Amino acid sequence: MKIEDKFTELRSRGEGALIAYICAGDPTPEGTTEIVHALVRGGADIIELGLPFSDPIADGPTIQASIERALDAGMTPDIFFELARSLDVDADVPLVVMTYYNLIFKRGLDRFVANCVESGIAGIIVPDLPVEESEDLATHCRKHGVDLIFLIAPTTYPERMQRIVDKGSGFIYLVARTGVTGARDDVAESTLSLIDKVRGTTRTTTPLAVGFGISTGDQASTIIKEGADGVIVGSAFVDIIADGSLVPERIEELAQGLKAGCRRD
Repeated sequence: MKIEDKFTELRSRGEGALIAYICAGDPTPEGTTEIVHALVRGGADIIELGLPFSDPIADGPTIQASIERALDAGMTPDIFFELARSLDVDADVPLVVMTYYNLIFKRGLDRFVANCVESGIAGIIVPDLPVEESEDLATHCRKHGVDLIFLIAPTTYPERMQRIVDKGSGFIYLVARTGVTGARDDVAESTLSLIDKVRGTTRTTTPLAVGFGISTGDQASTIIKEGADGVIVGSAFVDIIADGSLVPERIEELAQGLKAGCRRD
């Protein structure tokens, strides 16, 4: 299923999307498969798989530790694509890869995007690729029908917001606050104002999904009711993986609570 179609389906049901991030290969490739299936059982609408890179500049300590565990377990781009292809998730749960540009460039842009299609991956997030330098990758994404998803931060100025919206597809990733990834206890006022700012500045109809710091159903509910189309949750799931106790059961339970917060009623 295309990402755009997933958001359309959810909108018709009065729901926002739960987008769940985990790093592929943490704790092992086999463990990743079990965790992805637990996320789907818990109600995750889109699965964001991290392809680990040795210098993850956008990620906080929790995700960095997850990336290190995945690399230590032997995760490589070749294994990543094999894993994604073998996941056998429901056809209506799109997969998205999040990684850094160095890995894409080294593999070759067209080869990387073609591998995404072959593996059932519908979208790509590259946090260290500025929109101004993205045209080469965007060309290959358009050729293969893969969404290229960009980030907008609270510090993004209006002209650049418009460029990001014009170039991006699938959804726009709104960074809830400045800094790196990591779970927080509150929803910053800047997060809520960013949703209004992007809508008002760009008039975009592309879905807006908010990430960085969301860890509870109440936080998800606040963000969805403020007009976002989805929430992105990573560190809260990765914390469970790091703990290593009853991981699938706790992953599924957390996903259920977060998904309950994504209802608009």
